[in-house]
Amino acid sequence: MTVLTVQNDQFHFDDKPIRLISGAIHYFRVVPEYWYDRLLKLKACGFNTVETYIPWNFHEPTPGKFNFEGMADVEGFIRLAGELGLHVIVRPSPYICAEWEFGGLPAWLLADREIQLRCMNRPYLEKVDAYYDELLPRLKPLLSTNGGPIIAMQVENEYGSYGNDTAYLQYLEQAMISRGIDVLLFTSDGPENHMLQGGMVPNVLETANFGSRAEESFEMLRRYQPQGPLMCMEYWNGWFDHWGEEHHVRNGDEVAKVFEDMLSLGASVNFYMFHGGTNFGFTSGANGLERDHYEPTVTSYDYNAPLNEAGDPTEKYFAIRDIIAKYTDLPEMEVPKALPKQAYGTVLTASHAALFDQLHLLSEPVKSVTPEPMERYGQNNGFILYETFITGPREEKELIIQDCHDRALVFLNDEFKGIIERWDSSKKVHFEVPNGGASLRILVENMGRINYGPYLADRKGITEGVRHGNQFLYGWTVWTMPLDDLKPLDFAAIEKTTTNGPAFYRAELHIENAPADTFLKLKGWSKGVVYVNGFNIGRYWKAGPQQTLYIPAPFLRQGNNEIIVFDIDGTDSLELQFVDQPELG
Repeated sequence: MTVLTVQNDQFHFDDKPIRLISGAIHYFRVVPEYWYDRLLKLKACGFNTVETYIPWNFHEPTPGKFNFEGMADVEGFIRLAGELGLHVIVRPSPYICAEWEFGGLPAWLLADREIQLRCMNRPYLEKVDAYYDELLPRLKPLLSTNGGPIIAMQVENEYGSYGNDTAYLQYLEQAMISRGIDVLLFTSDGPENHMLQGGMVPNVLETANFGSRAEESFEMLRRYQPQGPLMCMEYWNGWFDHWGEEHHVRNGDEVAKVFEDMLSLGASVNFYMFHGGTNFGFTSGANGLERDHYEPTVTSYDYNAPLNEAGDPTEKYFAIRDIIAKYTDLPEMEVPKALPKQAYGTVLTASHAALFDQLHLLSEPVKSVTPEPMERYGQNNGFILYETFITGPREEKELIIQDCHDRALVFLNDEFKGIIERWDSSKKVHFEVPNGGASLRILVENMGRINYGPYLADRKGITEGVRHGNQFLYGWTVWTMPLDDLKPLDFAAIEKTTTNGPAFYRAELHIENAPADTFLKLKGWSKGVVYVNGFNIGRYWKAGPQQTLYIPAPFLRQGNNEIIVFDIDGTDSLELQFVDQPELG
């Protein structure tokens, strides 16, 4: 039986000392056709291990209905890594953070008011157990103790940053062991007192997460774990971006220096990230450390990592490789070349479909006394429309959405009145109601559930009611719009150069030869999502910093390709530009 063990201050594998040089690649952020390319580049850089999270919501999008196919084929990803001679570290915690929607927790948990997250709450643990009953038997044959590549698994993720229910951590530990997980178990936390106190499990290896000051961070870990191998489970060698901020870049020489500091201390290291990939669809999360603080994450998860979003080696890649070469022999293999990119030029959207004309094709209306969060209507992601009638006449007053999550467009008799955003209290909407009354429509966009911090239970839509002035408004019709199927849309030819209001726009991209990776630039467009041959490639927003959306070649086909843009704020352009280089800000 081959197993990773802890002997004094070292890891041993097959009874021989080993230093783990690992890199994070998330299978769920990379198309399966590119898994081999990314893993091969990891190995060529001198790494011996790959690490991945497993997001619960990616595999159980609705209660009791599981998906382990396509991009969700975690078993296939792990087997492929093993075939390339790589060890695998798996982090299947119910919660993963990872700048991923709701930190990997399923949104449907929020529909049950009895569920309390990440603690010894019985309704929550029952859902975790049901998930583990499906997931862990799939991983068991892939453990190193059964001849597979998995050498270690995580119990929970950065739990000390959230809570101190150590009984909950021990419950998860036993949940894994009782289902046959017999490889090394570990936890990971930031190197701070409260984090280590809250996140450690007796007799389970603790690892540290940080991006600098390696010696200081490991000294803190040693206060709580005097013996055992040192490991940085998340070496933050880059960073992620929020909408409306600058793109994060970290100097490659600085990254290499901190990495060498860790190696000189005898530590093992897992690069977070080695290759970030993409938050396709509605999978990006958000940060919110205070009640009125909300920062949604962009679609690109480039992370300024050694491999960029499209999988190309960067200068940082080669700086890291040079450091590894000082401590171990590099594999006798060439670094694989970057995959081809293509600028397909500009295409024009030829037809469109206004959202309000398409409601009955996209959704079934639900009558509701008060506007409830989207989870209460069985919706996870996308947009939700609330509609009511206000009697008139009424003098001008402010429309107040109590706890708007996250961004609302307000229409009175289908005339746009303004935008309300949860993070910007200065944006207010006022209107008077004419004689005879008016129809009020509020389109709310879910921009990603919070994935880290004390406000994790981030329900979406309207969560506490709507007032015009001080009067609450009752009697609503609700349209849920996850937008996972656009086939019912009825498109008509565009008759003017620009249009206002939420609408779908359709174009065709013709490709003569075998498709190559490309990037969609949406200059002149405002905010929304894009579908390529029916697949949601993610959100865009003129607020930046990201200005292009990555389209991997496997999403495209030779011949005609359907592109649908759902723009919610109105567009000044009907052109779509396909370029061969990303613009991340």
